[in-house]
Amino acid sequence: MLTLWSGCVCFISVLTAVAVSGELRFASYYGNHMVLHKAPERAVIWGYGTNNTTVVVNLTGLSNNRKTFRSAVRDGIWRVTLDPVKAGGPYNVSAVERGGSDGEVMLTDVMFGDVWLCGGQSNMVFTVHQIYNSSAELAMASKFPDVRLFHVAQETSLVELTDLPGIAVPWSVPTPQLLTQYSAVCWLFGRYLYQTLQYPIGLVESCWGGTPVEVWSSSRPLQNCGIPQATESYNDFIEDKPIPIQNSVMWNDFIGDEPIPTQNSVAWNAMIHPLLNMTITGAIWYQGENNRYYNRDKYNCTFPSMIDDWRMAFNQGSGGQTAPDFPFGFVQLCTERQDNVPDGFPEIRWHQTADFGYVPNERMKRTFMAVALDLNDADSPWGTIHPRFKQDVAYRLTLGARTIAYGEKGISYQGPFPSSVFVNDTYLMLTYNQNVSATPAKDTFEVCCSMEKVQCSSGDRWIWMSAPMVPQGPSTVALSLWGCRAEHVASLRYAWKDWPCDFKACPVYSADRVLPAPPFVLHRWP
Repeated sequence: MLTLWSGCVCFISVLTAVAVSGELRFASYYGNHMVLHKAPERAVIWGYGTNNTTVVVNLTGLSNNRKTFRSAVRDGIWRVTLDPVKAGGPYNVSAVERGGSDGEVMLTDVMFGDVWLCGGQSNMVFTVHQIYNSSAELAMASKFPDVRLFHVAQETSLVELTDLPGIAVPWSVPTPQLLTQYSAVCWLFGRYLYQTLQYPIGLVESCWGGTPVEVWSSSRPLQNCGIPQATESYNDFIEDKPIPIQNSVMWNDFIGDEPIPTQNSVAWNAMIHPLLNMTITGAIWYQGENNRYYNRDKYNCTFPSMIDDWRMAFNQGSGGQTAPDFPFGFVQLCTERQDNVPDGFPEIRWHQTADFGYVPNERMKRTFMAVALDLNDADSPWGTIHPRFKQDVAYRLTLGARTIAYGEKGISYQGPFPSSVFVNDTYLMLTYNQNVSATPAKDTFEVCCSMEKVQCSSGDRWIWMSAPMVPQGPSTVALSLWGCRAEHVASLRYAWKDWPCDFKACPVYSADRVLPAPPFVLHRWP
């Protein structure tokens, strides 16, 4: 019987915010061309006004039918929750202050659809201009005017902010010029979704190159995972143990103009917390490279705990309009080092799944994952850690979203994962949970032999031996056991290297060869 480690159980606490007052205006992340969440959820709109006045918000559609909402101004803030609005548009949203200045502010060309938040580090920052076939992709921008873009500026704060301190790009209709500086994975994910859903998609980019997960997390998940808030800064860590970045001649393109955030929660405080009132559909995430050395062995707690915390916070901030279990997709890390010097990539990939190897799972419900370890890019001018094949990444994410977020049936969105193992004195027969397309491999599968009934790890104590693989049946592969008796096989692992295979040439894929099998480590003994 083979078993998997499970993730930690995390506690979620209550969120508080500090109000900011001002003249009549919308909060910073509302603007012309924006996308508000469609029915059945209700969009939240808020802003600033004069205390002891009433703000009247009007929503006007193409037929000039008007819906009116009112809010008293308390502590300098007004807030309304609209009625459900079907996907489409455009609409105008106006706010008028009664009892004070009687001023009016208006938003035009407002659409209703789905809103997705895109977060992470440099591979999420990676722009459309930097991907393969970028010219063709940029030329298509004008064909998707209903995929709207918003970009949060890179800012930090030691306290949770109510509103964004900066905006890199306000809500905009896509243009080639804009996309040259916009996240490729975010844009492509939204574009692919639009082609399926055929209604407006709003994309909110909030990411920063070089950042560990801790800076994007509130104090709650960090405390749950045993990471004190007043810990050594990440900057101190990387000064002591420089992280090798191969061929990173363009590193400043990913970390931005400001130094990499170095303290826990500072990006959460300034770049995520202000967005909590927004009703969102879900989030996608591309991060983890900088946790392969920093709190790596706690990532199986910090990452799923951050997801839990974001879900709780967005649900509370939107008054229950954002689902308490909104779908969360992420990219399992690609590659960096062809020499496969141990660097923590296999461990982080595993920890990204809370040590299950696949998602969704009992610890990470309503999540979906794009496996990317076969999308390596040895010639990337941006460094091998920044592969240019973002179309494949976004497409694989979209398959997961269509299944997990939208409930579409008949979509293959997960690569093959082991379902059973049989061992005899010559072979280990590994059966997957679906039919596979398999090609022979010499060293991608490995077994660990032990006279003890223990679980092997990656440490120096254990010797992992290659187990050559040949396809055996529609869903089965056979692994040769050389120098290891069947009763001594303690653990089995697959693709447990930084760079385990060539481009789109891993040994095991789904039967249609669209989705690679994710890496795994299985243990015979509990």
